[in-house]
Amino acid sequence: MRRRPGRSAGLLSAGVLLLAGGVLTGCGSGDDGSPSSSAAPEIEVSGAYMPAPSMDTMAAGFLTVTNSGGTDTLTSVTSDLSDDVTLHSTEGGAMREQTSFTVPSGGTLEFASGGDHLMFAKLTHKPEQGEKVSVELHFAKSGTVRISMPVKSATYSPKTGH
Repeated sequence: MRRRPGRSAGLLSAGVLLLAGGVLTGCGSGDDGSPSSSAAPEIEVSGAYMPAPSMDTMAAGFLTVTNSGGTDTLTSVTSDLSDDVTLHSTEGGAMREQTSFTVPSGGTLEFASGGDHLMFAKLTHKPEQGEKVSVELHFAKSGTVRISMPVKSATYSPKTGH
């Protein structure tokens, strides 16, 4: 005698499939379609520039870090231009040194004039407009990302991004 699966067996099979689908969905991305925070970060840097400094000893740097993967942290910055490159936030006009910045999963970290920025102190020389400054961004998970930061006019304002 053959036994056909009854209604309860069919519901059980459907339930197992739904549960498996839910588990697999949780592995790929967040509820909003962004990468899950456990995914490897995918860092890209754009719009980097340094306004030609007015002083011989200090300069600022601006850029945008885009992360299409999991969360990462910018922990430090180094450069041949200075042995003293620091990360700064600006809130309510007050500048404060930071030890790190989070680069959110599927998000951006923006260093812009009047906001968060890089500060280069004790410059080895005063960079001139047209020069390129070698900079290394150090991330907790992504390691080191090397960029070339062009020196723009002191009044430069990017048309997009910052």
